[in-house]
Amino acid sequence: MPTYYDALETRDPAAREAALLAALPDLIAHAQQASPFWSEWLAGFEPASITSRSALARLPVLRKHELMQRQHASHRGGGDPFGGLATVGWRGLLQARGARRVYQSPGPIYEPEGQERDYWRTARALVAAGFEDGDLIHNAFSYHLTPGAWMMEAGAHALGCTVFPGGVGNTEQQLAAIMDLRPVGYCGTPSFLRILAEKAEAAGQRLPIRKALVSGEAFPPSLRDWLRERDIEAYQAYATADAGLIAYETPAREGLVVDEGVLLEIVRPGTGDPVADGEVGEVVVTVFNRAYPLIRFGTGDLSAVLPGACPSGRTNTRIRGWLGRADQTTKVKGMFVHPSQVAEVLRRHPQALRARLVVTGRMADDRMTLRVETATVDDAALSAALAETLRDVTKLRGAVELLPPGSLPNDGKVIEDARVYD
Repeated sequence: MPTYYDALETRDPAAREAALLAALPDLIAHAQQASPFWSEWLAGFEPASITSRSALARLPVLRKHELMQRQHASHRGGGDPFGGLATVGWRGLLQARGARRVYQSPGPIYEPEGQERDYWRTARALVAAGFEDGDLIHNAFSYHLTPGAWMMEAGAHALGCTVFPGGVGNTEQQLAAIMDLRPVGYCGTPSFLRILAEKAEAAGQRLPIRKALVSGEAFPPSLRDWLRERDIEAYQAYATADAGLIAYETPAREGLVVDEGVLLEIVRPGTGDPVADGEVGEVVVTVFNRAYPLIRFGTGDLSAVLPGACPSGRTNTRIRGWLGRADQTTKVKGMFVHPSQVAEVLRRHPQALRARLVVTGRMADDRMTLRVETATVDDAALSAALAETLRDVTKLRGAVELLPPGSLPNDGKVIEDARVYD
């Protein structure tokens, strides 16, 4: 059984970083030239100057809701269904050619599939989960509308695996096919794998599946252990329909290793500012995909970088996995308050290190408290200035509480809704 997909996984971290940064200018230039959206979004930025992480951090973050808004505006005007982000399309609709398929994810958001072999790069995650040439895989992701099943199938075919397209639903029929064909592998959600195993046990049978790559929902250690008791070793993949594979679990079971085709940043929610390693923030990725280039794409997911190298021998950055959602927008007294507004308050006061806006009270009695870490916790003038800025930015009054550095939890929350709902 192969240990690694290729030598890229074990290269020197400095060499990897240099290679990714060296590829940035070409990716940005290609996006600006071939994509109407990126030409507008990155107007004024010279590709040749983006050769470091600090330079990359100056580019704006494109968040998923902005991508969706762009596409919807384009649809209403009868324009490009991809909102100008893609460099491929199909005859009679876009100038560019080459999309193999088009998918619709919830939103709706439309994504193209380019012609590249293993377009979403999932083969690497499958190898880490123990899959190999010749395996029969039962694929229980959806083949309808969304790309989930196709993402896994492309990686499986790249490895030389055979795929049974189970899709979703029809549990009894899928179970019958599993018992007849006896696949060694499974791709799908972990909860459906458990349903299949339970139904097999109820019929006095045992699944032939021995390895699994799961995604699409939480995969707690308790379920991992439950499957292991049934001789199924299951591993996680973190992927999105837009970006493809972002990170994957290895036999070390210590976090998720970032994919080789991704340049990952963790930023403070509501901003584009990278946080220190270990601090929880939003996952932002740059994906080296010429058909659908994504540059500083904010996934909306929270995670954090783990220290050290993976015991599996893979040398890329590791993240803790999915830790929640970064979009913590809430309503206070009928007005929306966004994480970006909290970030703007911080930006205006360099003495303020970190902040969390806590909303308390009951219905129709909302109260805001901005809890701020600072080295000067007795600074009454700073407290008053922060309260004034909070009102200026949000148009709402709020109290300010100054705290010593390190007081706020490291969970990525910028806005905490602690109200009581009767």
